[in-house]
Amino acid sequence: MGQVEDDGAAGTRRGSRSRILISAAAGMTVLAVLAVAILDSGTDARRDSRVVIPAEPSAADAATPRASPRPSEASPIPTWEGPTVPPINESMAQGSASAPVTIVEFGDFKCPECGTFARRIEPALRGRYIDTGIVRLFWRDFPAQGRESIRAAIAARAADRQNAFWPFHDALYAEQSAGFSDDRLRAVAARIGLDMARFEADRRDPELRRAVEQDFAFAAQLGLPGTPAFLINGELFFGAQPLSKFVEAIEKARHG
Repeated sequence: MGQVEDDGAAGTRRGSRSRILISAAAGMTVLAVLAVAILDSGTDARRDSRVVIPAEPSAADAATPRASPRPSEASPIPTWEGPTVPPINESMAQGSASAPVTIVEFGDFKCPECGTFARRIEPALRGRYIDTGIVRLFWRDFPAQGRESIRAAIAARAADRQNAFWPFHDALYAEQSAGFSDDRLRAVAARIGLDMARFEADRRDPELRRAVEQDFAFAAQLGLPGTPAFLINGELFFGAQPLSKFVEAIEKARHG
């Protein structure tokens, strides 16, 4: 992955950015992200749910001879070409593995609109959709605002190793304006009851930095316009839009 931009260099893009379209290749990648995101047992990515599966033939149909299709008439087998999809971390997800709607959030702990989503919108979605088995929400790192963003993302993954990603996530966003210095991250970890020696050791583990960088590179390759960005059953949904817009998108995905 190339160098992540310094603090504030990338910024959070707003307004008309929500209408930016991903390129055709990125659109295919969206489907791959969705396929990986809905995994519930670590298996290979499943087929897109929009692929039509033929019905089982009836007895009469089975008795009727049919000519084999010529090669040119056979249905093409869907193939995937695009950037490698990073592994999904199941512990960085909320909701039932059998939920009919999957939301993949690409977030940055320093992004103000990500904070708005975390503090105001996500709790409402949790009560209405996540805790009721309708939505499963996955987190992916998109630390576009520099060193502090990366530092916070790595610290959150260190907390995840103690099964505390979401408490740490919520604590960071609750006091987002305080910044993400080492002292601040240690204070948050201590407040939520983490084993501090383990937290410090895990923060230094290069594997966690690589995981953050893989997510960042993937988001960039997707052509996502900024943060927060969401894939709701594979459809791009950008920004901390009003709760009503999230509800509309979720209901469309649920019943579509």
